[in-house]
Amino acid sequence: MAEPVSKLAAGSVGTVETQYLDLPEPLRLDCGQDLHRIRVAYETYGDLSPQHDNVILVCHALSGDAHAAGFAKAPPEESTRDGFGAEDRDGVTGKGLGWWDGMIGPGKAFDTDRFFVISTNLLGGCKGTTGPSSVNPAAGRPYGPDFPVITVADMVRTERAFLDALGIGRLAAVAGGSLGGMQAFEWAILFPDQVDAIVSIASTHALHPQGVAWNSIARDAIMRDPAWQGGHYYGTGRAPEAGLGLARMVGHVTYLSAQALDDKFGRRLQFADDIRYTITEPEFEVENYLRHQADSFVRRFDANTYLYTSRALTYFDLARQYGGGSLARALEGVAARTLLIAFSSDWLYPPSASGEIADTLGVLGKPVEFQVIEAPYGHDCFLLEEARQTPIIRQFLGRG
Repeated sequence: MAEPVSKLAAGSVGTVETQYLDLPEPLRLDCGQDLHRIRVAYETYGDLSPQHDNVILVCHALSGDAHAAGFAKAPPEESTRDGFGAEDRDGVTGKGLGWWDGMIGPGKAFDTDRFFVISTNLLGGCKGTTGPSSVNPAAGRPYGPDFPVITVADMVRTERAFLDALGIGRLAAVAGGSLGGMQAFEWAILFPDQVDAIVSIASTHALHPQGVAWNSIARDAIMRDPAWQGGHYYGTGRAPEAGLGLARMVGHVTYLSAQALDDKFGRRLQFADDIRYTITEPEFEVENYLRHQADSFVRRFDANTYLYTSRALTYFDLARQYGGGSLARALEGVAARTLLIAFSSDWLYPPSASGEIADTLGVLGKPVEFQVIEAPYGHDCFLLEEARQTPIIRQFLGRG
């Protein structure tokens, strides 16, 4: 199997430093609470036009952050690009690369010679935007489990307030994969007159029950770890690293396909020519790989953020939220041109879900384009198959 291509020949946005903005007003959340003193971490790439009409907002998935492109001015110890085959693709330099570097830059899918691209860390995050690991100003200590339960719509309203503070009223496009694609749909519904186009990749209008189940198992792994301490583990010297690592293992397997795992690992042993008759140590390459994924993830991510973000994406259901159970009613107010990209081997966010959205928008007479890319890597394809997505996205944005 050919290795996926991560970086295209087109240019880089160069070295980038994450910036921070404090929202001036409280945000009313879907749960009924007001959240104040929200800080948003963000990065920008390209130049803002005098008319402010060339802005693309890029939204990240569950474990992403604001650093979407270029090289971080201060490279992290553990990169956001720690998914399937990341080390094979990126080598040592990968730790400083943005998680979607192959898609954002001069001549790339989101062409910074034409567009001003903004990437934010979502509400509830642990990479600079206010979340459960942030200090609660009312208590003088991290929120922990006192942080309010949030939704994808709350994330989008935060992004809207953030853009207002920057003086940006309208978006040429909102784009993202997985949870990022969910945010794009929310933008099209909540702010239909402020978005020209959305690009939703490997996403859905509602996570299927199997996806809800796997996310539940991952959250339980964290909360059943005694070191979670009911979510109040900050400053105690103990964190639920075992539970978070297990959650990452579970999640990572759901992001891949059976073929991808078989092609990369097969049943090859890791440390010996024959089995060693051990229960506690990994025998197979795939076992060792998952442990490595867990170890690197717990060094860069917060367990409570995982809980809150995972819950938000399981709550996401456009038909329930906006259509009284009808997807058609939920989408009838959408005015943005829509591009849907799905991947043949993605069983977590299957092409059928994107196809249902495309069919519904088509019946409603909305402008929609739907592409399925044949690729073997499962849900992770939206991060791996950058070269094949690029011409589709460039053509779609060019028609705008």
